[in-house]
Amino acid sequence: MKSKLKYPVGIQTFSNIVEEGYAYVDKTGFIPKLTDGRKYLFLSRPRRFGKSLLLSTLEAYFEGRRDLFKGLALYDMDVNWTSSAVFHFDFNAEDFSIENGLELMIDGFLRDFEETYGRRREDVTLSQRFKFLIKEAYKKSGRGVVILVDEYDKPLLAVEEDKDLYEKNQRILKAFFGNLKSMDRFIRFAFITGVARFSKVSIFSDLNNLDDISLSEDFADICGWTEEELLKTFRPGIESVVEKRKESFDTTLATLRDYYDGYRFTADGSRLYNPFSVLKALSNREIAPYWFATGTPTFLVNRIKARGTYPPDINGQKCTKNELLSVGIADRNPLPIMFQTGYLTIDSYNDEMEMYVLRFPNREVEIGFYQDLLPAYAPPTADPDSPFSLTKFKEDLYEGRPDDFMRRIETLLKNLPGEDQCESVYRAVTFLLATLSSTRSIAEHHGYKGRSDLEIVTGEFIYLMEFKFNKSVEKAMEQIYSRDYAGRYAVDSRTVYLIGVNFESKKEKRIMTYRIEKL
Repeated sequence: MKSKLKYPVGIQTFSNIVEEGYAYVDKTGFIPKLTDGRKYLFLSRPRRFGKSLLLSTLEAYFEGRRDLFKGLALYDMDVNWTSSAVFHFDFNAEDFSIENGLELMIDGFLRDFEETYGRRREDVTLSQRFKFLIKEAYKKSGRGVVILVDEYDKPLLAVEEDKDLYEKNQRILKAFFGNLKSMDRFIRFAFITGVARFSKVSIFSDLNNLDDISLSEDFADICGWTEEELLKTFRPGIESVVEKRKESFDTTLATLRDYYDGYRFTADGSRLYNPFSVLKALSNREIAPYWFATGTPTFLVNRIKARGTYPPDINGQKCTKNELLSVGIADRNPLPIMFQTGYLTIDSYNDEMEMYVLRFPNREVEIGFYQDLLPAYAPPTADPDSPFSLTKFKEDLYEGRPDDFMRRIETLLKNLPGEDQCESVYRAVTFLLATLSSTRSIAEHHGYKGRSDLEIVTGEFIYLMEFKFNKSVEKAMEQIYSRDYAGRYAVDSRTVYLIGVNFESKKEKRIMTYRIEKL
C-alpha cells in the first residue's frame, strides 16, 4: 500500500509545505543559531540539498509569520518575531548563457521590489536601484532589511567554459553585491548560499566580515537529513518501499543508505542523506539514481581527464581547508569544485598534514559520475544495438563471457582517437566500462596480502582483474596468484575468473593483451 505522506518533490517554499500538509524535516531549531549575533553569512552546499527551502524558511521567519511555525521547534523558542522587509534573490531558474541573461534576471527582481518601494528616475544602474530599495525599505519600516541570496554562483557555474561571459557575469555580481558593505547600517541580516565559493567574487573580498559556515560544526546538519530524521519523518514511506520490494525493513534501509547517505561537511559530523533523492525514491517507491540526472558539468569532466586521474583514485584525495572553500576559473584542480558540488564529501581529517581526506559520498553519486565521465574517454554508447553499448558489456559479465567482454574492450580502445592512445585512457576506459556494467564492483580492494586492481561481482560470477603497463600478462597473473586475490572467495559458490591485463604504450605493439583463467 502506498504511503499517505505527501512528498514535497521539487517544492522549496516553506509556506506551501506547511499549509498544504507536506512532510517536513524540522530544521527550524537552527534559526536562533544563525541569527543570534550574526549578520552576514555564507553557506555552500551541493545542488538539490535543501538550501532553497532553508532560505524560504528564513524568509517566513523574518516576515514574522509565526503561525507557520506552530508545532515546529522554533515556535516556542525565545526569538525576535519582529517583521522586516525581505529581498530574496533566487538565481536558480535562468539560462545565463543567453545575452544579458544575468542583467535581465536581476532587473526582474528589482522591478518586483520597486512595485512596493518605488524607484528614483535618476537611478540607472542595477546597483543604484538596489541601494535605493534598501534605504526606502528601512525608512518605511524603521528596521533593518533582510537580504537572502539563493545560488548566487549559478551565473558563474553555468558559463564556466565561456571565459568572456564568465568574467562579465563576475563583474555584474561584484558590482551588485558590493552594495552590502556600504549599506551595512540599513541591513538586519544577509544570508548567501551557493554551491561554489568563487574566490574572486566581491561578496567575499569586499565583505571581509562575511561568516562562512560551510565547514562549521554548529551547522553541519543544517541541510540534508540524518538517518534519525529520515526515520522519524518518513518511516511510513520507507515501509511502503519495503512492501513493494518484498524484503525486510533493514534491507531496504541499507539500500537507501548505500544510495543516498554519506555526505559529511565536517570531519566528525553526521552522515547525511540527500533530501531530493530520498523524496524521489519514496514518492516513486523505487530506489534508483536521481540526483545526477541533470548531468555533470562539462568543465569538471574535462578537468578530470586532463589531469590523467584514474577514476578510482578520486577516492582518498586530499585538500586543505582553504582549497576546499575556494574556486577560481583558472584553478585546474578539480577537487574543490567536486567537493562543493557534492561529488566528493569529507571522509576524515588528517591532523598531522592538516588536510581533509575526500571520497564519493554514496553509490548514486559515484556511479552517476562515472556515467558522465565515460563519454569523455570513449565514444557514446547509448545505442543498444551498438557492439559497444553498456548493455552488451553487461550481458558479457552477467552471462559469464569474460573473453567477449575483454575482446569488446580491446576493439573499443583501438577505435579511440590518436590523442587518446595512452595508458591512462586505456585503464580509465576499462575501469569505467567494468564498473558501469555490474551492480557491484570494487576498485583496489585491500586483501590480506595486497590490493587487487578491480573486482566485479554479479549474481553468478566473480571477476578478479589485475592491470600492468608495458610489462606482461604473465606478471599480472603471477601477482593475482602470489597475493591470493581469490582467497576470500574460496567458499563462494559462484564461478571465479582471474583476468590479467597488460596495456602497451608502444605503437608497434597491441594496445592490450590479456589472459583469462577459470578457477
